[in-house]
Amino acid sequence: MTAAAPRHTGPEVRKVPPGPPAAVPARRGPGSMRRSLVRALPVSPAVVLLLLFLAGPIVYCVVIAFTDLQLTGQAEESFVGFDNFRRAFQDEAFLNAVWLTLVFTVLSSLIGQNTLGLALASLMQRASKPVRTLTGGIVVTAWVLPEVVAGFLLYAFFRREGTLNAILDWLHLPSQNWLFTLPILAVSFANVWRGTAFSMLVYSAALNEIPKEVTEAAEVDGASGWRRMWHITLPMIRRSIGTNLMLNTLQTLSVFGLIWVMTRGGPSGRSQTLPLFMYEQAFQNSLIGYGTAVALLLLLIGSLFSVVYLRLLRTEV
Repeated sequence: MTAAAPRHTGPEVRKVPPGPPAAVPARRGPGSMRRSLVRALPVSPAVVLLLLFLAGPIVYCVVIAFTDLQLTGQAEESFVGFDNFRRAFQDEAFLNAVWLTLVFTVLSSLIGQNTLGLALASLMQRASKPVRTLTGGIVVTAWVLPEVVAGFLLYAFFRREGTLNAILDWLHLPSQNWLFTLPILAVSFANVWRGTAFSMLVYSAALNEIPKEVTEAAEVDGASGWRRMWHITLPMIRRSIGTNLMLNTLQTLSVFGLIWVMTRGGPSGRSQTLPLFMYEQAFQNSLIGYGTAVALLLLLIGSLFSVVYLRLLRTEV
């Protein structure tokens, strides 16, 4: 007798073992909030100080820039909107100060300090230890001098009866009053003399990070010094170059004491950069609102330079 075959009434259903229950986001209770506050407690003094001494004055300056606040001859200030900014762009002295600020920044920071700092760092790598020590000491000494002291030294160097003209007279070369004929070049050279040490230190640290095997292999392949510098050294220290340019530019845009001691922005405004123009309007002409508006425009110029450098740092070579 044959056994009856089993009948299939429908598709076979497999039983799947139950998995772990879905994770439910835990609600943050009072204990979690307390732990977050405890973790933030060590940095709270720094945050308070930043808000008090950095963000607070910036916000106050923004408010003042839209008023006609004066030091003298005014009972109370009033809101004037964008009148201070419109006045600035219609003022020939302001436009002249913007142009001289850009010239001063390009000559003394982008070209002078950056190029000379890289050259000194490259030469010091190949020099003997006594030469490195002596050169580094001289350059760093100029950097650590107070800005006013450096200004007086460079004033004595460039003045009509100064050291530079004495050297030119000894060489039987024509001399002139450099602070009168070429004031913006004189103050640019002074800023290069004082600030090159920072670039030299940055580039010295960056060059020490380049593996010697890379440069030795390029030298074995017959690459000249300029080819090694252009194709190997500069690409490998690109980020240090960008960082150095950004810091140097922001520092140069705010230079005041050096130019004030040497020329006071003269003669006839031919070395008056934006910090000096801002000081003249705010404290000599008593136009605090207008001077603060100029300060905000200077801050905007520095921000534009920073954005450009940060974008270049993100760009891959």
